[in-house]
Amino acid sequence: MKVHKWKQLSRLQRSLILCLLTLVLVVGLLSYPSLSHHWTGPSDSDWLDVNHRDLDLDPAPPPPGVRPVPGPQEPQLPLHPHLPPVAHMGPAEGPGAIPAPRGPDIFSQLPLKKRTHKKGPPSLQKELNSSNTAGGEKQGEEETQEDNTDKKIVSWRGAMIEADQGTDPLPSANQREGPPPPDISTNTKAQPAPSSAERQEAVREAFRHAWKGYREHAWGHDELKPVSKSHTEWFGLGLTLIDALDTMWILGLTEEFAEAREWVEKELSFDKNVDVNLFETTIRILGGLLSTYHLTKDPLFLEKAKDLGARLMPAFKTPSKIPFSDLEFRELSRLTQDPQYQDVVNEVMRLVHKLPGKHDGLVPMFINTNTGQFSHKGAFTLGARADSYYEYLLKQWIQGGKVEDDLLEDYLQAVDGVRKHLVRQTGPSRLTFVGELSHSRFSPKMDHLVCFLPGTLALGAHNGLPGAHMELALELIETCHQMYIQMETGLSPEIAHFSLQTGAGADVLVKPADRHNLLRPETVESLFYLYTFTKDPKYRDWGWDILQSFNKYTRVPGGGYTSINNVRDPVNPGPRDKMESFFLGETLKYLYLLFSDDTDLLSLDKVVFNTEAHPLPIWSPPPK
Repeated sequence: MKVHKWKQLSRLQRSLILCLLTLVLVVGLLSYPSLSHHWTGPSDSDWLDVNHRDLDLDPAPPPPGVRPVPGPQEPQLPLHPHLPPVAHMGPAEGPGAIPAPRGPDIFSQLPLKKRTHKKGPPSLQKELNSSNTAGGEKQGEEETQEDNTDKKIVSWRGAMIEADQGTDPLPSANQREGPPPPDISTNTKAQPAPSSAERQEAVREAFRHAWKGYREHAWGHDELKPVSKSHTEWFGLGLTLIDALDTMWILGLTEEFAEAREWVEKELSFDKNVDVNLFETTIRILGGLLSTYHLTKDPLFLEKAKDLGARLMPAFKTPSKIPFSDLEFRELSRLTQDPQYQDVVNEVMRLVHKLPGKHDGLVPMFINTNTGQFSHKGAFTLGARADSYYEYLLKQWIQGGKVEDDLLEDYLQAVDGVRKHLVRQTGPSRLTFVGELSHSRFSPKMDHLVCFLPGTLALGAHNGLPGAHMELALELIETCHQMYIQMETGLSPEIAHFSLQTGAGADVLVKPADRHNLLRPETVESLFYLYTFTKDPKYRDWGWDILQSFNKYTRVPGGGYTSINNVRDPVNPGPRDKMESFFLGETLKYLYLLFSDDTDLLSLDKVVFNTEAHPLPIWSPPPK
């Protein structure tokens, strides 16, 4: 309508026309489903509020001179053997791969600028894109978040990116919304279950995808930040690469393994003045080198292990001789015929065996390195900072040919103590779980880390220990499974609380600060043991479901998987932008072994896995 004709209309006529146009617009908006869905969904500000609420995960540090029992907070020490000790610390995607079925990718079209000038592996001669958790990490890995509150945050589709990392303008709706890939986990049509070979190939594909991100954006560095396409350093020793060596060998990824081996040969050096965590360095790097030598018989890996072991020895020169890193040091002594490594860890176990302060086999999580005595007495957990102690009691006994009676005695007493003091059942569904005890007060809190226990109990029963251990294992693995399937993403939270009240209601309760998932391996580890000993196919199905959820909610386009902040929000799970080394070293390895039909691939009668899933040989029993 031309302007002069519009002005010729009366005020009443113009008002009626405007009302009709407004009515048409409102009706159109209300009838457009995608817009109405967007308006009723969670906003970016809501997501940011969830992510930043109660996420201070670091516990208060122990008093001076106090350290946790299993080692996650062991003293840092310089790797260079001739340097003085640090103050207040201890002394010195390939052809033929079957893509894993996935649902809508929450990271697709992520608006990040590519980083340049990142040196890649030798074959890439070009520039690449650059609560209360009680510690939270299985072996003490530092899940730190850069706290730059003065920086602007860009949030979109569940991804949080700091503005100074370089962001492009957000794409339009047409650009960012494409047809989602097929998701068999939500397909209601009956489909034949994938074969074990197809499931193994899906694990290989997942590994290749994770490795692609690492080799392009974090090569030679400790850990990948897959969302920002960068890396983080912990020790500066290529942590992810070494942790993943034996996984690549087991999965038959020969090209990737050869490339990694070349880096170990030419680039890996321990002749540097850096502080390292004894326990983490031992289980991940020393364990990774020893297991890779065991699998390949390549002397390169044994020589590197000997070099590292010698540099870690000063950590045991404390007044109490307490550091914990037993399984791997024992194997290093056997291979080198040098008893010093085994002697120091045997002394540790003798001291702990005789220590007062245990509670029916349960141990407090801290030991004072000066006095050699337990501190924080009265607090008992199988979660962070204590899990590996119980695991290694059994595994050292098995590793040594089942002749070290003190180890077996301590393990049996510990399991009895767990059953007596920590095992409870939920009120609604009678799920069996392992809680915590603090000065005779029971807490129905269970870390995901505790899900190692079903597998350990089953391993003990397989080696002749009481059948009641297997019964408890079967009950606990069901609970660990429920910690996954009761979450909206199908992924377990880091910590769960359980309802003890009878009647209707949820069994698994999760506090906002505990909703993160770090791609942990403990449940799939136990599924591997339970399937190996029972052959019940449901354990494979449960593992397959977990892999699908990892692919749906944690897989990052371009390469890598990320830990997430909120397993209860499938729309905005909140990427944390970190891929822990144990995702390649443990989680994918145990999934691959879970789906394997080759009983001789890694027989549990011939090898024992350390707490980082690195297989070490079981020794022949000494002649009687």
